[in-house]
Amino acid sequence: MEVILQFLILIVGFVVLIKGADVFVDGASATAENFKVPKMMIGLTIVAFGTSAPEFAVSVKSILSGNTDMLLGNVIGSNVLNILLIIGLSAMIKPLIVQSNTVKKELPIVLLMTLIFAVLLLDNIFDPGAIANFSRQDGIVIVLAFSIFVYYLISMNRARKLVEEEKTDEKPQMRLLKALIFTVLGIAAIVVGSNLVVDSASKIAGIFGVSESMIALTIVALGTSLPELVTSIIATKKGEVDLALGNVVGSNIFNIGIVAGIPTAIFGGISQISFNIVDLAVMIFSAVFLYLFARDDRKISRLEGGILLVIFVIYYSYVVMNGLGVITSL
Repeated sequence: MEVILQFLILIVGFVVLIKGADVFVDGASATAENFKVPKMMIGLTIVAFGTSAPEFAVSVKSILSGNTDMLLGNVIGSNVLNILLIIGLSAMIKPLIVQSNTVKKELPIVLLMTLIFAVLLLDNIFDPGAIANFSRQDGIVIVLAFSIFVYYLISMNRARKLVEEEKTDEKPQMRLLKALIFTVLGIAAIVVGSNLVVDSASKIAGIFGVSESMIALTIVALGTSLPELVTSIIATKKGEVDLALGNVVGSNIFNIGIVAGIPTAIFGGISQISFNIVDLAVMIFSAVFLYLFARDDRKISRLEGGILLVIFVIYYSYVVMNGLGVITSL
């Protein structure tokens, strides 16, 4: 009976978390519109952060409550899911045409951020006797690397003169007071939802006798990636393939820079990491495959999407079996 209750709480937590992020984005966007902030800057900041808000809230709650495996598992799992599942499904629905700028700049940034994150997690590569950790210094390095991406976005925006071309005579989608109320309610829902998700996920792990990292890599990662999943699939069906791919690219960079970097830089590092080399290897190779598939012919075909989905099934079968003790961890 306890496990059913915790799963119900987990589902409620996800609903509150995701709806809260949605309300937050609407409210914050409308607030920015009331102050005549260009929509491009809204998209690059508020909306981009809003899609990563569930992961960020879970990470902050995790590190404050000492459930540090939940933080890293959430980031690693979400980034793997974003590429293997979301891009895979989107490409199966309709081949994704990739813009030249994405291949030359955005995807290499994703790959670079992923490699930096993985190297910082594996201290024992350089010192075999060391215990792998993710320190406050590591978090600061990640945030600095992320700041380069932010600078790139701002420079790109200026170069294309999108701010000057933006129409400023459009009416905001809601009045300022209503927008502020939506923003506050959205943040409150995100906080409440993240508390429910982390607490119930930890209890479920305890009930089944599995590690929190396994729960984080699967249930929590999938739940917090639902906004990206729904957005990308709907965008692909509508023919907005740039939005589908950009959603994943931006989310993965934000997950590493904001979700992993900021909490550890502010609240302190993680003293011991329980993730094995397979998890990190899949995260790296997912980014590599995405880059290679996109660079090959500026398109992610249905076949390539199918390959990503097959890797997804194989990897998550391993994660589940490893978490249940069926196979030995590497």
